[in-house]
Amino acid sequence: MNAMSDGSQHSVSEQLDCNEVREILRNTTDLRQYSRQIEKEFKDVENKSIEDYIAESKNVASLHNQIGDCDDVLERMENMLMDFQSILSSISTEITQLQRKSVAMSVQLTNRQSVKAQLSQFIEDMVVSEEMIKIIMEKPVTEKDFIMNLNVLNHKLSLIKELSFNESKSTGDVSDILQKLKLKAMSKIRVYLLEQIYKFRKPMTNYQIPQNAMLKHKFFFEFILSNERQVAQEICSEYIDTMSKIYYSYFKSYSSRLTSLKFEESCSKDDLMGIEDNVSKGLFAKTTSLKNKSTIFTIGKRGDVLHQQLEAPIIIPHAQLKNRYTFEALFRSEEYALVDNACREYLFLTEFFMIRSSQAQDLFNQIMGKTLTLMIKNLEASIQDCYDTIAMFLCIQLIFRYQLMCHKRCVPALDKYWDSLQAVIWPRFDYVFQLNIQSIRECDPTKFNKEMGPHYITRRYAEFSAAIVGISERFPNEVVSRLLIELQNEVECFILRMAAIFPTRKEQLIYLINNYDLVLGVLMEHTRDNSKEAEAFREQLNARSAEYVEEILAPHFGGIIQFIRECEQFFEKEQLEELRKQERRSLTLVSSFSANWKKSLEELNREVLLSFPSLLIGSQLLQLALASLVQYYNRFHKLLTPNARAQLINIHVVMVEIKKYKSNY
Repeated sequence: MNAMSDGSQHSVSEQLDCNEVREILRNTTDLRQYSRQIEKEFKDVENKSIEDYIAESKNVASLHNQIGDCDDVLERMENMLMDFQSILSSISTEITQLQRKSVAMSVQLTNRQSVKAQLSQFIEDMVVSEEMIKIIMEKPVTEKDFIMNLNVLNHKLSLIKELSFNESKSTGDVSDILQKLKLKAMSKIRVYLLEQIYKFRKPMTNYQIPQNAMLKHKFFFEFILSNERQVAQEICSEYIDTMSKIYYSYFKSYSSRLTSLKFEESCSKDDLMGIEDNVSKGLFAKTTSLKNKSTIFTIGKRGDVLHQQLEAPIIIPHAQLKNRYTFEALFRSEEYALVDNACREYLFLTEFFMIRSSQAQDLFNQIMGKTLTLMIKNLEASIQDCYDTIAMFLCIQLIFRYQLMCHKRCVPALDKYWDSLQAVIWPRFDYVFQLNIQSIRECDPTKFNKEMGPHYITRRYAEFSAAIVGISERFPNEVVSRLLIELQNEVECFILRMAAIFPTRKEQLIYLINNYDLVLGVLMEHTRDNSKEAEAFREQLNARSAEYVEEILAPHFGGIIQFIRECEQFFEKEQLEELRKQERRSLTLVSSFSANWKKSLEELNREVLLSFPSLLIGSQLLQLALASLVQYYNRFHKLLTPNARAQLINIHVVMVEIKKYKSNY
């Protein structure tokens, strides 16, 4: 853009010169004359300028002098600045040297301070004060001053031991006195710890108190362990010997006294599910019998040992001499006592003796091993004569829960013990369970009375199966599931064999429905709705109920039902002529229905309610029968000719009458 502007100015200037030349040529005819004129004007201007310069000569001379003076001043300033530069250069060098000296002095100071701190700490660590000697020698071990100085002594001993490996000469000055203090301290601590251990041996001693005292001063054992392992081993051995005897004696006595609290009359081989109960229950029957307290196939409140009573206080035998307990209640009390003591003991061992994993397990086994072996043998002896399947299964579930409780307390030491208990109970449980199944298989239906109500074997099975299924919901087991399926199949076969002794199909159905309803009701009360057992019996009950409804409707409305079955095919194929041919037959059925339907409803109601002891199932069957009758009635109405249909009672009249039999059950 600037280039364009310069070009335009240049062109304008040339244009003005050309115009001026044209103007001169137009006004003057002689260029030489014009040139002389211009030259004269230049001369005049030059002369005038000279005159002006001469007039200002003084000022020019003064200006020249001033400029000279300024040059002198500037030269002096230059010299001064050069001097300053030289001085600053030397100052900079001195500053650099001072910085180097400062850094060196700072490093020296830091090193000296570090050496001083370490040397001071070393001197402090090496010096054995009179006060410390006096406290270690005279103060009781439980006082705070002794414990504080014991920590200091332990530190000094560790330092001396470390320095002795480096052959430090300074250790020779204090090692002798430190060794003497160590021996004195260990002697006092050893006596104190052994006194605490001996307190366990006193009768009726709450050994949590000396244990807590030992835990409070657990540094004592750490001090002995780090300085004299033989003394530490002595204390540990003394503790193991004392506690193993205490636990063995306690649980041997406790197990023996608990045994005296069990029911005097326990379950035997004559109390299997398929064996008839002939035990008399008169006025003077023993109240200490489990059979008279609750049946061996009903769980009742026995399941509380897994919930409310799981962590309840243990049974105190001398305070419960008048009471009697089930097998699982005594088992729970004994095992919970073991869990409580064993967990506390294991945690004490890991904290006081500072051990973990396999070492803790080994030490725990040395203390509790004899006791655990005793309890396993006691269980083996007591369970050999046990025929109470529910009790054994409750014991198995108690084992699962107590093992989980131990894990929550971070105590894995009893895992093998729990496995051993299960190895004792499971075979016996399986054996007795199979005996119950076999007892049902060997039952002879012909020896029982022909009663259409629920059989006692069915009732036993229902209560027993509901108990086992309800107990095992939290810890399901394949073995238990297999046994329950075997038992269920055998009971179903027995129910069918029992039903076969009745002469009519209706009686058979009544018997089947009563038994299936009983089993399903008990299962629904004690287990989940979707259990396999409940679902199987629900299907059987629904099928037999539908068949029973057909059986009871047939005597009263069989003609109509037969007519529907024969003529519906004509209606579906639109063979209306064939339907008209059946008009006479249909009129007879309509007339019979109109005359007898109310009486038939009354007889149905009476028959159903008398056949079933359970009002609920009776009411359900009656409603099912009435609903089926209404369906048949609507189907019959569709098949009638207009003439016959006009004579049929209105469905609304029938529905009003049916509603009278509606139950609130």
